[in-house]
Amino acid sequence: MKRIILEMGMGNDLYGEDYTKAACRAVEDAIRHSSLILFRSLGFDQADMQVKVTIAVQHPDQVDTTTVAQKLPRGKAEVHAVKGGLNVVDADDNTCSVIATAAVEAFLNIDPNDWMISQKSTPSDK
Repeated sequence: MKRIILEMGMGNDLYGEDYTKAACRAVEDAIRHSSLILFRSLGFDQADMQVKVTIAVQHPDQVDTTTVAQKLPRGKAEVHAVKGGLNVVDADDNTCSVIATAAVEAFLNIDPNDWMISQKSTPSDK
């Protein structure tokens, strides 16, 4: 399997201290930056794509990884939560805003020997 894409995202839950909600928003932010046209262009099957998601929050045990995986529209998802992210505490109001970060990696079983960078001539080659 070769990684074909890496996207990062950030999400938050400002009032509910919901780590899963913040994680889902981080994944949604990350995948909004991608357009996987290679499936249509090159004939790959989207079901063959494996997706690895790493979520960083202050309390990883409070992330429902199954719910986060459901936010991915394609591929076979694997979600892991790790310590990271940020909690912003407002002592005056006794509230905590949760900030999550996400890394979304997509992998396909492709043979790198099937691809090569074309050798274009540049003005310095003349």
